[in-house]
Amino acid sequence: MARLYFDGNSELIRDKIIAMIGFGNQGSAQALNLRDGGFKVIVGNIEDEYAERARKLGFTVYSISNAVKQGEIIVMAIPDEVQPEVWSRDILPNLAPEKIVIFLSGYNIYYGFIKPPKDNDVIMVAPRMIGEGVRENFVNGRGFPVLIGVANNHSGKAWDYALSYSKAIGAIGKPGGVAVESSFEEETITDLFSEHTWAGAFLFMLAEGYRILIENGVSPEAAMLELWASGELIAITKAIVEKGLFAQLRGHSTTSQFGHLTWGPKYVTDEVKKLMREAIRQIKDGTFAKEWLLERLAGYPVFNRLWDEITKSDVWRDEDRLYRLLGRR
Repeated sequence: MARLYFDGNSELIRDKIIAMIGFGNQGSAQALNLRDGGFKVIVGNIEDEYAERARKLGFTVYSISNAVKQGEIIVMAIPDEVQPEVWSRDILPNLAPEKIVIFLSGYNIYYGFIKPPKDNDVIMVAPRMIGEGVRENFVNGRGFPVLIGVANNHSGKAWDYALSYSKAIGAIGKPGGVAVESSFEEETITDLFSEHTWAGAFLFMLAEGYRILIENGVSPEAAMLELWASGELIAITKAIVEKGLFAQLRGHSTTSQFGHLTWGPKYVTDEVKKLMREAIRQIKDGTFAKEWLLERLAGYPVFNRLWDEITKSDVWRDEDRLYRLLGRR
């Protein structure tokens, strides 16, 4: 069993300047949480819309290299695929000994794309939710789960710093919050496994279910509202979090329970199990990481093609029409 932590001493980093490298999904949420908690935060970012947003929200924005020079804690909040280049060019040359480096995922350390020096504490604090959830929970006085890990424990206090930062961003020390002792390897494997299996399958199964309902005379509006657009998925997910994966079924009608229990297992075929095992094999042996690296170096041709196919699909078109009518877009 993993060790679980429900609190930490945020005062360990209270007087340190935290340089948030990147102001996107996680970076902006964590920077806002830290500032609201009274911590000293600066932002390191290239000159783009994210830098402009940071300034509008009252943060002082520096170039990445200058932010690293000034910061005592360096938080790597830029996308995984660009981190190695930015690390080599802007971070490592300006990373003085004794500074603390915090990664929000295990990706680049696990695959060896970044090899930090031994005279820095290198820590992982990885929220198990997107930045919007990190911010929303903080504002509502609730904690959230994070995986924590240590790659370099130069000071001998790296685990304490991991818990300190976890509390500073609002993950622990509040109801619902927990820090799970983990590793860069475990975080990478579990995170990518979710993305490559159930999470992706979930989206495409909903899309295919939509098409099958339309084929059978259901209106686009009724189909989308039933499958995802009504918000029922949020209620089910919330029930899973609070009650458990299968225990939440008790809150459904008995007809619903019977349908879930009789039809659900039919989709977990031998072929699906084979696909899931192949996904984790390619994660662990680095096949996916190499594929993603080559994709970036080539200018994202497959990534852009896949997005182009999605935005030209019938599901995207019909959803866009409904969501505009509902005022969501």
